[in-house]
Amino acid sequence: MEHAEKVIPVANLTEYFRDSLDTVMAKRKLSAEDDTAHYVVNLLTGFARSEALYEQTRAGFGLKPLTFMLADAVEAQSEQQRQRSLQRLGDVALFVAGFFSGSLARSLVDVDYYINMGGNAYGSLSQSQGGSVRLRARASIFAELGAKFGDFVDALADIADQGRSNHDVLRQYEIWLRTGSQRAEGILRSLGIEPNNTAGTDYRH
Repeated sequence: MEHAEKVIPVANLTEYFRDSLDTVMAKRKLSAEDDTAHYVVNLLTGFARSEALYEQTRAGFGLKPLTFMLADAVEAQSEQQRQRSLQRLGDVALFVAGFFSGSLARSLVDVDYYINMGGNAYGSLSQSQGGSVRLRARASIFAELGAKFGDFVDALADIADQGRSNHDVLRQYEIWLRTGSQRAEGILRSLGIEPNNTAGTDYRH
């Protein structure tokens, strides 16, 4: 396993995620509207159930690649269907980039790809006209998530690390190079490492 795990007893999953998000946002000085934070808490609670995160794909039950989700949005037959596809893309990208960034190191695409795809999906969703009344009402939420996508990825990674006992130093350096993550930078500095991108390719966007 990538990390040594420990079990954290949780009485109420929604309250656990709400308290955890409040804590990490305060630590990171990450401000957000209450509705946006509430949306993220509900996302985390929902994706705690595997049947909500995974879906039936051509390869079986699993995660549909983000490019396929984007294709679903582009090829949608209605504005409402397009909005649902973009929301799904943004939600999955945020959750996976925050909670499973370590696993992305072994895939063809890395965390910066998820941040770009998810942030753009939310940004497009915030500008949607027509379609679902409910989604239109959430335009400000999606706008904030799109603008602060990388910050929320860091916040979710902090929540995930509450059950982990150590950090992969090289992986944190790679994430910092690719995304400029303040979280990864903080971890490196806490370990006595000063991030410096002059020694290699600058991946930051």
